[in-house]
Amino acid sequence: MRASKQLLPLLGAVIGLLLFFRMWVPNLLAPENLLDLTQQISVNAILAFGMTLVILIGGIDLSVGALLALVGTCAVFVLDRKLALAQSSLWILPAVLAGLGVAALFGAFTGFCASKTKIPPFIITLATMLVARGMALGFNEGRPIPIPEHQTLFLGLGNGRLGGLLPTPVFVMLLVFAVTTVLLHFTRFGRHLYGIGGNYEAARLSGIPIVRNTIIVYMICSLLAGIAGMIHTSQLYSAEPASGTGFELNAIAAVVVGGTSFSGGIGTMPGTLVGAIIIGILDKGLNQAGVHFSLQYVVKGLVILAAVFADVIRRK
Repeated sequence: MRASKQLLPLLGAVIGLLLFFRMWVPNLLAPENLLDLTQQISVNAILAFGMTLVILIGGIDLSVGALLALVGTCAVFVLDRKLALAQSSLWILPAVLAGLGVAALFGAFTGFCASKTKIPPFIITLATMLVARGMALGFNEGRPIPIPEHQTLFLGLGNGRLGGLLPTPVFVMLLVFAVTTVLLHFTRFGRHLYGIGGNYEAARLSGIPIVRNTIIVYMICSLLAGIAGMIHTSQLYSAEPASGTGFELNAIAAVVVGGTSFSGGIGTMPGTLVGAIIIGILDKGLNQAGVHFSLQYVVKGLVILAAVFADVIRRK
């Protein structure tokens, strides 16, 4: 009941934004335009689902944008190898496993450091962000790596449509949303995360495995960044080592706007999904309305500030 009450203002904001931008962009609500909007939202939403789990336990992960670029670059690097099997689109399997393996290692390292050391997660993930970005730029001397045309399965991750209608990125986003929603709201693991974020000391004394759960959370966040990275790379038709810059800020914005508290212990996956939709509408609406990019940053910053202020008032 409480979660549904928190969602109502967010859904009202979505409707209000669509009607507001429709005054400047008459075709904003056209079916094809809305479908394109959902496709743009998908990458940020997938990142935000993982970020929700991290923020829920009182952490933060600044490395997801750089990791997105690194995983995409690793996957295409494997796809582009001049091997006999690489001429088949089935070569996508080792490429995907390589990318997700890199993501899992980063997540495990970050989670271990966050749970076993006194270093704040902000500093840890700032360092891993720089490492991931440097590794991504190390491939092909920082130049883009085109995706081979015969790799149709990989290209379909970002550009395909299921049944000729539903974009593949949107399907993946909905699938990730369903899995993370069940994980957070209907399992003991999810209840443990709320406990850790709500009262760390009480969670420790009650026997919740904080170290294990923290490592798992950061691994999930990194794996979702990897999935988002492969979708984004597919959408670009090439691996761009410099891509993903600022994506972590959009993901954090979606999480905060969706009602997840930076203090931990409060937040929902449906709220994050609606938050990602709000950020996506802002981006697309401001772009199509011809608003200068510098002002777009100002608007987004004010929206984040308002969301955090609302959280402070709610907690008081």
